[in-house]
Amino acid sequence: MHFKNWLFVLVLFVVSCEQAPKDITRLGMHSDKAMIKIAVFEGNGAGTVSVVETIEALRIDTGILAKAITASQIQNGELNYFDALIIPGGSGSKQLNNIGEQGQELIKEYVKSGKGIVGICAGAYMLSSTEGYPNMKIATSVHIDRAHYNRGRGLVEFVLVEEGLKIFPELENNSLLVQYYDGPVLVQGDSLNKYNELGRFVTDIHPDNYAPTGITPGRTFLLNQSYGEGKVFLMAGHPESTPGMRWLVPRMARWVTNNELIYYAPLWVRPELNDTAILFTKAQRKYEKELYWKLFGNNAEEIIDAMRILNELRSRPAVRYNMGLLRSENVEVRLMAAKLLLDTEYTAAIDDVRVALNKETNEEIKSVLLQFVNNYN
Repeated sequence: MHFKNWLFVLVLFVVSCEQAPKDITRLGMHSDKAMIKIAVFEGNGAGTVSVVETIEALRIDTGILAKAITASQIQNGELNYFDALIIPGGSGSKQLNNIGEQGQELIKEYVKSGKGIVGICAGAYMLSSTEGYPNMKIATSVHIDRAHYNRGRGLVEFVLVEEGLKIFPELENNSLLVQYYDGPVLVQGDSLNKYNELGRFVTDIHPDNYAPTGITPGRTFLLNQSYGEGKVFLMAGHPESTPGMRWLVPRMARWVTNNELIYYAPLWVRPELNDTAILFTKAQRKYEKELYWKLFGNNAEEIIDAMRILNELRSRPAVRYNMGLLRSENVEVRLMAAKLLLDTEYTAAIDDVRVALNKETNEEIKSVLLQFVNNYN
């Protein structure tokens, strides 16, 4: 797999994990030995897109080397090469099944020995200690309202408490929203080892009244804690899929690996991009699908309008549609696709953008594509 390095301008100052992070805007090249090595689980049950977007989010930090790892590689002892493991979105129970009982024990010993582990959405389900649900019991959190685990998706708001602001000080005095897709609603389980609550749900997630009202507000959205000599970090949402908030993933990775926290360039830290929660009701999901089919039409204005609305709705899959639309025969459609890829910092499209830049004849589109390459290469 080819791994891209992000280049920025470096400004250093001494900090600890309890202080504001060290500022960094350019790190340059690192030897493999000097890198923080993070594995992202990609076995059965791990969402393909979640794996890609998690690795892409980690690459924001040029001090991190991110690679995918399979269950068989974990079984083969290859996890020990890494400083931390991330369990991404997808299906927690399916990922757990793929890892197997022996693999679970290897992971537990790995974390207990002083390594780190991060659970995002399905990973947070899997690493918790919910009775009657297949999980690893690494974190002492418990998921409630299991009857409505598929409570909905969209852009949801959360708030950081004081402990959370110590790790993410850039987010103070901002409205905080990230993508959410049926994530866990966590509370403290019956354990002497209590987790540190870092953030809480604000949005009441019950589109179409499928789930009861009042379940999510005030419940734990983000937490961390110790496990043996190691560290654990769980998040119910999908920062890796949220433009302006993807840097939360490498920040979490640095925390669980006991590395210095760092500020990232304003290019990445843009919580102001989103200021309103958007939950997808049945009607909105239908509308989203109708907009998708319009992308195959012959009317450029209708295609561009559909692209714009999907972006305004913060449709999670729509961000990826722009890669294909970058190859449209219509100049205006290509221009809109290029602008949306740039605005949403969709770095997984870098190869698509490079090829498009080499083939593009329209100077305005080339300018946008070149800005993408300069920003995200």
